[in-house]
Amino acid sequence: MCGIVGCILKDDEAAPVLLECVKKLEYRGYDSVGIATPSSKINIRKDKGKISEAEKNVKLSDLPGNMGIAHVRWATHGIPTQKNAHPHTDCNGKIAVVHNGIIENYKELKNNLESEGHIFKSDTDTEVIPHLIEKFMDQGFDLEIAVRKTLDMINGSYALAVISTDEPGKIVGVRKESPMIVGKGDGDYFLASDVPAILKHTNNIIYLEDGEMVILDADGVTVKNVLGEIIEKEIHIIEWTPDMAEKGGFDHFMIKEIHEQPDAVRDTLMESSEIEKIVNNLGGIERICFVACGTSYHASLIGKYLFESLMGLPTDVILASEFQYSSKAMDEKTLVIFISQSGETADTLKALRTAKKRSETLVIVNVVGSTATREAKHVVFTRAGPEIGVAATKTYVSQLTCVYLLAAHMSKRMDLVEELHKIPKFMVEVLDNEDYIHRIAKKYKDAQDFFFIGRGFSYPTALEGALKLKEITYIHGEGYAAGELKHGPLALIDDGVPVVAVVAPGNIHDKTLSNVEEVRARGAHVISVGSSDDEILKSESKDMMVMDSEIDELISPIPYIVPLQLLAYYISVEKGIDPDKPKNLAKCVTVE
Repeated sequence: MCGIVGCILKDDEAAPVLLECVKKLEYRGYDSVGIATPSSKINIRKDKGKISEAEKNVKLSDLPGNMGIAHVRWATHGIPTQKNAHPHTDCNGKIAVVHNGIIENYKELKNNLESEGHIFKSDTDTEVIPHLIEKFMDQGFDLEIAVRKTLDMINGSYALAVISTDEPGKIVGVRKESPMIVGKGDGDYFLASDVPAILKHTNNIIYLEDGEMVILDADGVTVKNVLGEIIEKEIHIIEWTPDMAEKGGFDHFMIKEIHEQPDAVRDTLMESSEIEKIVNNLGGIERICFVACGTSYHASLIGKYLFESLMGLPTDVILASEFQYSSKAMDEKTLVIFISQSGETADTLKALRTAKKRSETLVIVNVVGSTATREAKHVVFTRAGPEIGVAATKTYVSQLTCVYLLAAHMSKRMDLVEELHKIPKFMVEVLDNEDYIHRIAKKYKDAQDFFFIGRGFSYPTALEGALKLKEITYIHGEGYAAGELKHGPLALIDDGVPVVAVVAPGNIHDKTLSNVEEVRARGAHVISVGSSDDEILKSESKDMMVMDSEIDELISPIPYIVPLQLLAYYISVEKGIDPDKPKNLAKCVTVE
């Protein structure tokens, strides 16, 4: 979940470019930041905190040389401190390493290295790596071979970038279960954890596979396989522009990305013909299993309602981290659908590798060339563009759009596709009313607890609304199926507790209204999301975020999430919290 950048530049100083690039990766980690460049010694600047905070304490870009490595950290081993910030070095300050992932056997390695006289300065698992490389280089091996020998010693996941004063014109990178891409510019060469970091400098991207190593030097880029053999890699041309990853006049990435949702849905609807081709190649599917984490899990729950209501097809939804306990129930007649924004989520990738041994696999993903796209049999791309805010917004509605298209083509419900084309208009209407939602946010910003309720298709929407609130406001929020209130949660309802009720028109409407009455009778302040012509719901609500009366219950999860995203965003802003970088979270979770 950390962010890595490395570069070798033809004409420019590396440190300012590395700092600029690593700022684009702060959504992957923000506990600390550091930059290293090689000369007669390893030159390092690093400190704890977000990049803007660290820059006040150390001159991050004041380093010599035209090459180097940089890192933003999301802490796993060792609290966020300057000593635990990357890069980490060996005993003599001749080798520097930045690392994304976890070294599972680091304690044993550290004990052995200390017994051999190595001195450690941090509490991290990463620091064993430069010491191991030092050990092998002292035995006469060059940097590349020393890195390979080090990889033979460590267990776990990693993306590594390594530099050494003994070979000052070279960067060695390698990946295993953590993402790493390579960029080729006009005499400038890069490696990074994600495309936005280097998109300003090049859109020519190489994706590394597990076990592959890349060597960057002044002559270019060389990729080798696990045997050390040079291999040819395809160069992918990325269509995103640098401006797509900038704020564009908005205060935060999150609100910009909420406003981009109508376009994200429109663009993703263009995948309909590709999805139809995939569906035509599926045969004999008797069961569907969705596998996902977090927000993608909520998209999967809506998929379950869709496939079972439209087709009567048995559908399960399993958290990716729990999939291994259900994997033996998969067979060749099961379509396992994986949903992941990044295509690099460790839990999801592990589940994918297990499932494809038994079942048909399909991945819904936003990042072209990501690991999941290369391992699943079928791939459906969401067309959301880069999403920088940690809390998923436009990727969620794009995932839902793909799930709806998949269900429409599998069930031959082309009328559903027509309904989906109305959604961008409904979203724009909500965004036009965001000032009203901002006023609601001001009223409830000091609440200690929120409850979100819904039935049927609105239940996953309630769960996602609660997750958004928790992620970016740090207010305790819980989502419940509205019919479950009487089985325990009602005990938590007191005077003034906000309850957000998602009440779409349709079969579930009247029963959900009854649940609204239950919480009102116990003093709750009901904030509802419902149809503009629902006079009964208006009368039962303290505040109501109205939706177009033409929205059908079946497609309501896509537009109905928008007011809940806005509510969470504006509460975060009113509380003085940065919604783009919620504490303890990162955009791409590459550890289990």
